Amino acid sequence: MAVPTRCQVLSLYRVMLKESKKFPSYNYRTFALRRIKDAFRENKNVTNPEVIQELIEKAKANIEIIQRQV
Repeated sequence: MAVPTRCQVLSLYRVMLKESKKFPSYNYRTFALRRIKDAFRENKNVTNPEVIQELIEKAKANIEIIQRQV
């Protein structure tokens, strides 16, 4: 299991923001954007590769959920 690079994490962040901006409802859109930004800020100092990998898998699952709801 390779350690995700900063570039990969930033790409994931951008994709999540881009997909969340597609919500037609203002309330859902702002809530999703705020939660994404808060979650990434909260976990920016995580250094354990296993924890980082878990967070990335969770984010990928969340992207799928967002895409289904949009």
